[in-house]
Amino acid sequence: MQRRKSILALAIACVLFSCRGGNGGGGDPNPPPLADAGVDAGVDGGSTPPPADGGVDAGVDAGSPPPAYKATVDVSEGRADSRLACFKGNGEPECGLRLYQVMVESFVDADSTADYNTGYGTSHHKGDLQGIINSLDYIKSTGVNALWLTPVFTSVPVSGQDHWADRLDATGYYASDYFNVDPRFGTNGKLKELVDGAHARGLYVFLDGVFGHFKANVNDYPSPLGRKLSTTGQQSGTGRVAVYPDDLEFFKEVAAHWVTEYKIDGWRLDQAYQVPVQYWDDLRTAVAVAAQGVSYINGAGQTVRPLGYMVGEIWTGAGEIASNGYGPAASPALLSLFDFPVRYSLVQTLAVEETGNGNRAASNLQTGYENHRVYPAHAMPNLMLTNHDLVRFGDLLQRGALAEPGDSAYWARHKAAFSFMTAYSGPITLYYGDEVGQELPGFAAREDITTCAIRGVCDDHVSRTSALVEGVPTTVGGSATVLTHAQADLKHHVASLMGLRDAHPALANGSRTHIYSDSNVYIERKDKGTDNVLYVLNAKAEPAVVTVAGTAIGSAGVLVDLLGDADVALSGGNHEIALKPFEGRFFDIASPTAEGPQTGPGGGLTGQGPLASCTAPTAEGLGPLGKELYIRGSYVGGGNFGATPANRRFAYKGDNIYQVVVQEPEVTAYTFKFASADWSKEFAVTGGGAVVIATEQPMAVAAGPGTESSIAIPEAGSYVFSFRINATLNGGELMVSKCP
Repeated sequence: MQRRKSILALAIACVLFSCRGGNGGGGDPNPPPLADAGVDAGVDGGSTPPPADGGVDAGVDAGSPPPAYKATVDVSEGRADSRLACFKGNGEPECGLRLYQVMVESFVDADSTADYNTGYGTSHHKGDLQGIINSLDYIKSTGVNALWLTPVFTSVPVSGQDHWADRLDATGYYASDYFNVDPRFGTNGKLKELVDGAHARGLYVFLDGVFGHFKANVNDYPSPLGRKLSTTGQQSGTGRVAVYPDDLEFFKEVAAHWVTEYKIDGWRLDQAYQVPVQYWDDLRTAVAVAAQGVSYINGAGQTVRPLGYMVGEIWTGAGEIASNGYGPAASPALLSLFDFPVRYSLVQTLAVEETGNGNRAASNLQTGYENHRVYPAHAMPNLMLTNHDLVRFGDLLQRGALAEPGDSAYWARHKAAFSFMTAYSGPITLYYGDEVGQELPGFAAREDITTCAIRGVCDDHVSRTSALVEGVPTTVGGSATVLTHAQADLKHHVASLMGLRDAHPALANGSRTHIYSDSNVYIERKDKGTDNVLYVLNAKAEPAVVTVAGTAIGSAGVLVDLLGDADVALSGGNHEIALKPFEGRFFDIASPTAEGPQTGPGGGLTGQGPLASCTAPTAEGLGPLGKELYIRGSYVGGGNFGATPANRRFAYKGDNIYQVVVQEPEVTAYTFKFASADWSKEFAVTGGGAVVIATEQPMAVAAGPGTESSIAIPEAGSYVFSFRINATLNGGELMVSKCP
């Protein structure tokens, strides 16, 4: 049977064509030619009909309202977590960043002399710096405080390159000249104008740094100091991989140049794993030194220095993000990387991930956060909903047959996702168009990989649509974009949430206490000094009523709604919180108790019964399954589900029980299945749920991607992984327990 992998594994191993479709995530510069169909991105802001209620109400559509889901919370499930950098409440400005990502070539065309006229995705492929300048007021109005541009460096065609290389040039991700703006985007002067205009509006500016690969003709364009790049790195098509430490000084010069000469505030770092982790400190230091040498006037009229923030992209699981990006606590590498694990938990819960698996329980959001256990204390994860390599949230809703743009649930689910981002400790990133619920009309299912690239609808570039910027024409000579009522309402809601995040530092820079989560409801508390905020989310289509003990959330008085809804009194020791479908509510805890949220008993790591035994003798044979099974997963050494290591091979113990004792050398988190080498047998927690250590849980067949379970190992030690197969061999029970 063909090997199945999770979406993270697919992304990393490049099994899908989208991973090798040379398009800015850094794939093969010359993918195979495919067929064309010329899909339009839907530039007209009025092309999507508004829902009957305008998308204002976060409810389900017409019909009898379903009965309310009810939950009672007596104690907090967790304690305050203040380990990571943005959970400490120290006030770092990086934690409060709200980035707005722009794909330059697909955004707005306002300069007919600066066009690529080709690229990946369905946009006009004419985007330029002037289009971004014209959009700065709109970008500011979304509530963000920073702007990230995809690469603007010059890509020069090589002799005889084909149209696939032309498309790749348009992304900017294979640069020839690292010290000048590509004339098909604009000029060096135009970039300075853009940066100055953004700073005057209170927006930081970050460029996209590609320090791990480049175009093969790069040495035709040496640095201002005469430096050139290596010629011995692996070459594919028109691109070549960097070699370290040979290329370190060149890229230190690049990283400092744009800070010194243009006063940018830092870098987004493409495919950060391509730079060996030990060299990131050198690159960070170069940026920090450059930032100390220049200043600019910000939107408040203050003289400030560039921020010097750097955020890396490592599209993989938490363990590899930690080892290849953050580095060890004693010798930090990068300080911030994109939080792909939590992003997948978010879309799995409120939509579906790219595989089509999703609509999971609200508790899946907490499962995502468990990955943070792996990161060192200096980590500042950055959460995004979409980027230029992912499918838009609106299209994922349609892929999962959960909602269409004409449904109020489409807009409500967007609001729910943005509410979760608002409560996130650390920087966040919005992808252009998501704030208005943008989607590609007619696109939902994954397209044929043999033809999708030429039509611009492969999963890894389909989000590169022409921008919808209110009041700004999308192309030269076009009409100013007019948003639909539903689009404008969502944008207003996003701006309100970003304002809330700005006004309450506990949200971006506070400790986090997981209070409760179940199939429908998710609750957490955020704290920074006297700023104490409760976040409550209904992740499902039914209304909900949650009865929460004041002691469970550390409240001795009223909960003040921060978005203008009704306050919630404390009555009989409880708060009764009503939630519309997909509603996220934020409350100021007006009278926080000195004790804070109170937890209940339990929470041990060692279970009871035969599934918790670490010393059971091995029985003869392979048992009723008739073949060997392994723990296959995203753990270090697991080959992203591809490996079948002997130290994770189950032994049959008799009585339909299979067990293996695994030595976990450190705190970690990963996804996994119990599966045979040929994938003919696959099992996980029923519904793809997370493992609750020391607890017997139902197990079911888990065939195909997106059905894996997750586990967080809270401390190093030996753990027994056990399962009991049922008589029909299609399920049973499993447990993970720490050995005494």
